[in-house]
Amino acid sequence: MLRRLKIDNYALIDHLELDFESGLTIITGETGAGKSIMLGALSLILGGRADSRVIADGGARSVVEASFCNVDPSLRSLLEERGVEWVADQGVGADHLAGSGEIIIRRDIAANGRSRVFINDHSVTLATLSAVAERLVDIHSQHANAKISDPAEQLHIIDAFSDNEQELEAYRREFTTYLSLRRRIKAVKEQMARTAEEESFLRFQFEQLDKLKPRHGELEEIERRFEVLSDADEIKNRLSEVEGFLGPNAGGALLAIGEAQSLASRIDFSLFRDSSEEENDDANSIERRLADVAVELRDIYESVADINEQVDTDPAALSRLSDRMNNYYEAIKRFRVKDASALVELYHEIRRKLGGAGQDGVELPELEKEARAQAKILKEKAGELSETRRRGAESFSRLIAETARPLGLKNLAFEALVSTGKLSSSGQDTVTFLCSFNKNGRLQPLAEVASGGEVSRMMLSLKQVMSERISLPTIIFDEVDTGVSGSIADLMGQMMRRMGERMQVIVITHLPQVAAKGKSHFKVYKHDEEQRTVTDVRRLSHEERIREIAGMMSGTTVGEAALDNARALLDE
Repeated sequence: MLRRLKIDNYALIDHLELDFESGLTIITGETGAGKSIMLGALSLILGGRADSRVIADGGARSVVEASFCNVDPSLRSLLEERGVEWVADQGVGADHLAGSGEIIIRRDIAANGRSRVFINDHSVTLATLSAVAERLVDIHSQHANAKISDPAEQLHIIDAFSDNEQELEAYRREFTTYLSLRRRIKAVKEQMARTAEEESFLRFQFEQLDKLKPRHGELEEIERRFEVLSDADEIKNRLSEVEGFLGPNAGGALLAIGEAQSLASRIDFSLFRDSSEEENDDANSIERRLADVAVELRDIYESVADINEQVDTDPAALSRLSDRMNNYYEAIKRFRVKDASALVELYHEIRRKLGGAGQDGVELPELEKEARAQAKILKEKAGELSETRRRGAESFSRLIAETARPLGLKNLAFEALVSTGKLSSSGQDTVTFLCSFNKNGRLQPLAEVASGGEVSRMMLSLKQVMSERISLPTIIFDEVDTGVSGSIADLMGQMMRRMGERMQVIVITHLPQVAAKGKSHFKVYKHDEEQRTVTDVRRLSHEERIREIAGMMSGTTVGEAALDNARALLDE
């Protein structure tokens, strides 16, 4: 409920502070007095476009602030998600809701046109303001039917008249299950796609590595052999020289050692033994030692000869080793591993992965089977929900026609059309409000019907019917009674007063029959100050209401008869 509205330095308003009550509040005033200025200021609170031209004093800012009490607790999560503190409403009374809150919205407009928005002293975006404000105030005028024309809002209205809470909840449970299955199927398919892509890449890598077929220790062996072959000529020359020094040829060690053995065999080494020493075997020892050296030397010689024989000086072999070695180096670099051993491990790892490929997606057929079964259940629940909505739509359409026809809309035809389509979180239904104001006229969507007095009366009827089933925010009717008078105006006033018994209703009107139905009454007026004209608003006392309503009936000259008529209207 709108509790207080403060406006500073906005258009023709210097300072205005109004306290509102529950029930039906009336706002009257002569044409051009500034009622539209009040609505313009209030529209800023609802997220309307800011314009520095509304600032009365070009050097100052304009501020509009609105306080709301008994705010529905369902708004709490919306505010807290956006970092706005939830303030518990301290008020008590018939209108107070358990757990309700208080919201203060302030809009500051600077001279340069920039504006700032605050909710409970927390700076917020315009998007947040709009999301909050649309659940606090609904300004309805001849040109403001957009929200009620929204298919989602129309579906919400029909659900409220269909008594289908159980069916809707049952459908939503099944829809959640179905959605979960579809998400799992999607995830599996995406994983399969990723696996297929990964498998393709793995196969490409494997093909590259399989050409190389790396083995543990092979690169080290190749590097060693390559080093040998690279210096093969020099190594063979050196080995041949070693053979020459060791061999039995002239100048070779084996020839020399043989001659030494021959000479030593002709010497009696026992003659050189010291008599004080024990008998030994020096002679035999020297011959034997020379023989041992000869054996060892021949073995060395033969080993060198064998190595020399093994040394390959074939350029083609060297080239093959070089190519193989370079292939290893390129693979290590390409696959970004640290060494040949890691390359071999990668080769075996890819082989293992490819061996297990194709396992993803084994659950897909079962999931799809579950989804088909769940879809069948969901369609059954959607059908049950649609049936409740069709019944609710018939009841709602009948109520709208019954409520609106007494307001002078005798030819009104109204239909809430329920059509089925794709399954969604709310069912399979789309609702379209169709209406016609002419006898046998073609039904048209509400959004396409031109604005005017007939539409305004029908919308008033729609709000009246809705208020009996749906918790609506504060509604402000801006001259929805245009073009009516007499008994119809009286009926509209009664309708708005009944709405005021369940919610806060603020009505801007020119009709005395409507004005007399209000619980409270404000008058908008202009007065001249020293340098400019200013718009002001004041709450009327009972006697002031009598004179105001009498003036609305008779014009500028208010006679006693008009005053009596005004008293009679107020006493009803």
